[in-house]
Formats: sequence, C-alpha cells, structure tokens
Amino acid sequence: MPILKQLSVFVQNQPGKIERLTSVLAENKINILALNIASSGEYGVIKIIVDKPELAYKKYKEAGLTAYLSEVLGILMQDKPGGLHEVAKIIAKNNLNVENAYVYVPKSRKKAMLILDVRDIKAAKKNIAFAGKLKSN
Repeated sequence: MPILKQLSVFVQNQPGKIERLTSVLAENKINILALNIASSGEYGVIKIIVDKPELAYKKYKEAGLTAYLSEVLGILMQDKPGGLHEVAKIIAKNNLNVENAYVYVPKSRKKAMLILDVRDIKAAKKNIAFAGKLKSN
C-alpha cells in the first residue's frame, strides 16, 4: 500500500488549461500515471499522479501555475465487480473520512489502485493494512 505524491493544480475552468499543464509535463519528459479533473463553476482542480512528482511541482511553479504537492494513499484492489466495495467496507469500518478519491487501472487489468486523499494518511494506512491482514486470516 504505497504512499504516493499527488499534484493538485488549481486552474480557471477555460479552454486550453489541460494543454498548458500537459505541455509542461511533456517538455520535461514526465509521465502521467493517473489524472482527475474536478471543476466548480469558474475554477477547477486537476489532480495528477506522475512518475517524477517533485520535478513536475518545480516546473509547474516555474511556469506560474498554482500547484500543491501532497501525499495520498494507493490501495491495490481486485479489478473485478465488488473490488472497490471490499475496500470501501474496510474504510467505513475504520471510520476514515475520504476527502477525494479516484481509481487508476493499469493496462494489465490484474489489479486496480484506489487513490485516497485522507487527513491522517499514516493512520489510514495502518488501519487498512491491519484490516487486510485480519481478512486474509
């Protein structure tokens, strides 16, 4: 259950913004692993998991973009019906509040990864790992 670095980039909701963000990554040979876009009226937040998060953060700042680098929890789960539900039961049982989430499914389709943004990432990781061990016994 890895702790990943996520970039959150705050942008105006207007044409060309995704191109601007992706051009910074392309120019610096940074690969996107997962992406989520959420907008609310005039503004939005683009959340990105990349292979070189610190470099992406630096390059976004240099480009004048408003970016934030934070840690999120990656939870591997079965890529099958009910896979997310199994993880959701553990999250609920441990009374964890999920602030943001999205799923990344690798090309292999053997596993999927739920990306969770929670307040206390270390406690969440500990509780979910412990619940998983109990389940497998």
